[in-house]
Amino acid sequence: MSILGHLEPTNVFHYFEEICGIPHGSGNIDKISDYLVDFAKERNLEYYQDDIKNVIIIKEATAGYEGKEPIMLQGHMDMVAVKKPGSPIDMKTEGLELMVEGDFVYAKDTSLGGDDGIAVAYELALLDADNISHPRIECIFTVDEEVGLNGAAAIDLSVCKAKRMLNLDSEEEGIFLTGCAGGMRVDCNLPLKREMKDGALCEVHIGGLTGGHSGAEIHKGRANSNTLMGRFLVHAGKKVSMNLVAMEGGLADNAIPRETKMQVVVSDVEALNAEVIAFDKILKTEYATKDSGIFAKVTVKEVGAFEAVVTEDTKKAGNLIFLLPGGVQAMSGDVEGLVETSLNLGQLSMEREQLNLGFSVRSSIESAKYMLEEKLYALTESYGGSCKTAGDYPGWAYRVDSPLRDSMKEIYIEMFGAEPKIEAIHAGLECGFFLGKIPELDCVSIGPDMKDIHTTEEMMSISSVKRVWEFILKILAEA
Repeated sequence: MSILGHLEPTNVFHYFEEICGIPHGSGNIDKISDYLVDFAKERNLEYYQDDIKNVIIIKEATAGYEGKEPIMLQGHMDMVAVKKPGSPIDMKTEGLELMVEGDFVYAKDTSLGGDDGIAVAYELALLDADNISHPRIECIFTVDEEVGLNGAAAIDLSVCKAKRMLNLDSEEEGIFLTGCAGGMRVDCNLPLKREMKDGALCEVHIGGLTGGHSGAEIHKGRANSNTLMGRFLVHAGKKVSMNLVAMEGGLADNAIPRETKMQVVVSDVEALNAEVIAFDKILKTEYATKDSGIFAKVTVKEVGAFEAVVTEDTKKAGNLIFLLPGGVQAMSGDVEGLVETSLNLGQLSMEREQLNLGFSVRSSIESAKYMLEEKLYALTESYGGSCKTAGDYPGWAYRVDSPLRDSMKEIYIEMFGAEPKIEAIHAGLECGFFLGKIPELDCVSIGPDMKDIHTTEEMMSISSVKRVWEFILKILAEA
């Protein structure tokens, strides 16, 4: 039984619901990529699927539009797949449980993947329709955007003719994005030594945080549970002797982590509990308005002898996590309110002999991006660790002369009686890679209203989806 079948526009929500039924977290995109290929085959559309599962589907111009300039429509097929603690859903094998409340669509206990499933749905609805006027449209579906824009970096656009592109990966209606920061992932690794130790095995849990997108919401001052756990190790370590056993937090480098759990062996459980209670009060005071649900608590697991305990490296691990930079590092001097440079410790985990820290680094200034990379390397190496960089992607510079943007602005004013906002964004978009492949590409990014993307509170506005759809149709007909 369809959950979204009664929503308008019917064809868009039909495909969005189909997409939500296919697991498509980053790194798990084979099924959705093959679904797109089957879609194209069934409609006898020209298509291309490359070795990493990017897909291009082309539909020729409708009658009377053969002479108009072609246009690309682009979005990514992967989502940040996160779920609430205790949720039984397996996001690698199961679809989402969609819900509708008022003007919003969301998924029960998981992220929704409106970022960027709605782009895929818009494109499929266009490709499927036989009553929409349009020039040649080249629909681009990239993979693994959320883990480094990997699909955009690798895709071959030689089959494409368009020199203008509508990117559909924005989350605020009425805003035309015309520039974005560049970024990279930096993984910092610290070797650990373990040995036998007697004591009580306790779990420290920091959770209840809001989280969010590390580009779009990094300026809101929300807590990072991974960073806070490092702070706790340093803070409590002055009074309590602790030995690390395990530590884990965060699901993606570009999502602000909401909870982190750490297992330690201690000889004095009461002293540890006292420090956790005191730290909980500190967090509730500091984040009263930014993360009101925040908490820290301790649970005793078992008492005995534990051989897989980190000894002197426990302090080293805490110090490194505590000292590595995080959050907003600089604001733009050119655009008021725009974050220029930031980083996010999105993933933290421990193997038997290594601590792993995964950062998303962003900046609209290339030199500042590489400065942060150098700082992470320098600090980690000073503690005897090592780093590696992956997914380095370019920023997208504002284009002064943009016929597409100018046409879209006129259409928007005509349709809605107000001027759109022209902005740049701190989050990364794939447009920089596309410009590197087609330097003359004229590009604008738009999308419907969404809340709390990359979290289990993600919601997408139904009425906004409809308005943006009507706007896209008008662009294809007139721009």
